[in-house]
Amino acid sequence: MANVVMYTRDMCGYCLRAKRLLEQKGVAYTEYNASDEPSYRAEMISKSGGAATFPQVFIAGEHIGGCDDLYALERRGQLDAMLSLS
Repeated sequence: MANVVMYTRDMCGYCLRAKRLLEQKGVAYTEYNASDEPSYRAEMISKSGGAATFPQVFIAGEHIGGCDDLYALERRGQLDAMLSLS
């Protein structure tokens, strides 16, 4: 299974939707909550090339984007292949 990292914040509906999709697929992920640790926001922006909205998702080190991008991969049938990378 690919390593999945997600930067989130509290009270974020998009974050909840992204987490729900991964959980429905049985995918473990590492969550960095910027509400708990504000330095995660700067880290996220740097790693994503400037994306400042939450969530930001990375699969196997590749920046996927936000919740809508994650669901777009799912609709195109590409998410499972990305998640199965080791």
